[in-house]
Amino acid sequence: MWQRNWRSWRGEHREPLLNSSVIVCVAMKRSWPEPSEQRREIQTESKMGQKPRRLNRDAQDLLQQSHLGCAYRDLLQFHRNHGKEGTIVVTRVEEPSKYGVVVYEADSGRIHHFVEKPQVFVSNKINAGMYIFNPSMLSRIQLRPTSIEKEIFPVMAGEGQLYAMELQGFWMDIGQPKDFLTGMCMYLQSVRQHAPERLRTGPGFLGNVLVDPTAQIGENCTIGPNVTIGAGVVVEDGVRIKRCTVLKGSRVRSHSWLESCIVGWSSSVGQWVRMENVTVLGEDVIVNDELYLNGANVLPHKSINESVPEPRIVM
Repeated sequence: MWQRNWRSWRGEHREPLLNSSVIVCVAMKRSWPEPSEQRREIQTESKMGQKPRRLNRDAQDLLQQSHLGCAYRDLLQFHRNHGKEGTIVVTRVEEPSKYGVVVYEADSGRIHHFVEKPQVFVSNKINAGMYIFNPSMLSRIQLRPTSIEKEIFPVMAGEGQLYAMELQGFWMDIGQPKDFLTGMCMYLQSVRQHAPERLRTGPGFLGNVLVDPTAQIGENCTIGPNVTIGAGVVVEDGVRIKRCTVLKGSRVRSHSWLESCIVGWSSSVGQWVRMENVTVLGEDVIVNDELYLNGANVLPHKSINESVPEPRIVM
């Protein structure tokens, strides 16, 4: 159910990356509940497995997973300096046993191997989710769903073709909805510090609010703090939104109240609706009028006709 795409958060607001000779790809990671209501992660699949028909031989392929931003130019320079096939960004964590760790040479950055959730200390560096490859790496991927982390990276490391660059600065995993909202708040604060002119100000806007130029905001709304509103979104009159992200093409109808929510692409929230407590709507969800959603996780393409007073997954 919970789908995430880094482009939907940063969207058209990000600056062009690197230069025209670089191919930028986004790997999407999706998860949804099993019938037992247990969530499962689907491996980073091809998109990478669907090879392009043509590829600029001089280009490098930047694959960026959806859960972080980084210093792209530093990564590209490091990659060019070592001259091998791939580079991944790693970051230091306090509890490496929660993650898969990367074992590599501190001086050169050459990766030796990976250890999944180690029970004894072998490293405190983990995969931070950003990679840059030479185009030749694509020849390693068969035309089937492929986990590059589990199937491709170990082979590249064994051949001495994979290097690690440690991220200098802050890193946060935003793979869970509550963490995504926290990360969004931190990103908006960064915008406040470095590019405050990008934030929406004026009557009805409180704190850090980022609104796509194509979005429409009705009268007598109160938006913010910590809200992002995507392209083509329509917010009707009298709506209250705080600590939320509303993704591309969605509509929030009049007099609804949203706090700590993620409204998925092309979804519709009816009139006089109240949603809170990390309610997440998948793509193309319809919430009918005068309902209350408390911590609901709604799968894509669903229509909600009754309130959800306690947190649960709506399948």
